[in-house]
Amino acid sequence: MVDDRTSASIMIVDDTPANLKLLEEMLRIEGYRVAAFPQGDWALKGAAKNPPDLVLLDINMPQMDGYEVCKRLKEDETLREIPVIFISALNETMDKVKAFAVGGVDYITKPFQFDEVKARIETHLKLRWLQRELEKHNRHLETLVQSQVKEIADSQMATIFALAKLAESRDDDTGQHLERVQTFCKLLAEALSAQPPFRGHITKTYTENILRASPLHDIGKVAIPDSILQKPAKLDADEFAKMQRHTILGAQTLEAVRDQYPGNSFIKMGIAIAQWHHEKWDGSGYPHGLTGEDVPLSARIMAVADVYDALRSRRCYKPAFPHEESRRIITEGSGRHFDPAIVQAFLTREVEIASLRDNMDDPIDEGEHR
Repeated sequence: MVDDRTSASIMIVDDTPANLKLLEEMLRIEGYRVAAFPQGDWALKGAAKNPPDLVLLDINMPQMDGYEVCKRLKEDETLREIPVIFISALNETMDKVKAFAVGGVDYITKPFQFDEVKARIETHLKLRWLQRELEKHNRHLETLVQSQVKEIADSQMATIFALAKLAESRDDDTGQHLERVQTFCKLLAEALSAQPPFRGHITKTYTENILRASPLHDIGKVAIPDSILQKPAKLDADEFAKMQRHTILGAQTLEAVRDQYPGNSFIKMGIAIAQWHHEKWDGSGYPHGLTGEDVPLSARIMAVADVYDALRSRRCYKPAFPHEESRRIITEGSGRHFDPAIVQAFLTREVEIASLRDNMDDPIDEGEHR
């Protein structure tokens, strides 16, 4: 409806031809577009085809009375906001109460004065126009807020990712490792979401969270001494025990953030991934030796993504393995190192994963990944 409310369309529903003709002629003189119907069911079909801006509705009509017509209008999502003014010879209080109960906005008693009808119509058209303008304004504000929130969230994610890259760089594990495991985790989560045990649990929000949280898996390495982190030779038992603490340290760092934002699901997932992505399905991993589904799903997904990328990467103690060899190792680890369901998800998406790994390869990738 435009701002010029006299160009609005008005539907009249009345089984008395004289009333229909009188109201139609008067409203047309005022500049309104008018659709007149002698029956309720015809009016409903007309409204569905060309929704009016306002309805003038009689009550006593054959086949379907005005109360039922109004009730059906209000049950239709596309028509429910159209203002309905009852115009009837019934003048008992209960008649008027029922009219308002089924959704009417006003009630005019016959015989009517057209000046009164005109004034009521103008008032309710103006209210409807203002309501639409308010809805339009609110939608615009909502769009602006969503845009600003997204901009803030994106900048925060960029900062977090930069910190994760800084932690990674101390391990000589440069290149696109974080970007690759992000993509692998997303693909694995999507594949799992199609499996019955995970439907409803792995939602779009879950997939977005694991995409964003996966770079935090080794953030605890920022607290590991360089003498251990960058040692070219194999770590001794004491050094390896200290290296294992990067899982605990990373989780503790993120827990401090969670204390400030206890409802943030992204941070909760980041903690789980950082702390338990080195756990194994059979309980032989670290830091707590968790088994099976006691290991959070996000950490189990991360374990497959992280190991696959490590296998495909060159290290000082090994060459980069081809996809086929890496696939064999992942498959043999099913039920021991890895959750069998996630290995199966890996196999369903292996062509895409292998292709992405090839396209995101690093020219030099010699850092040891532990």
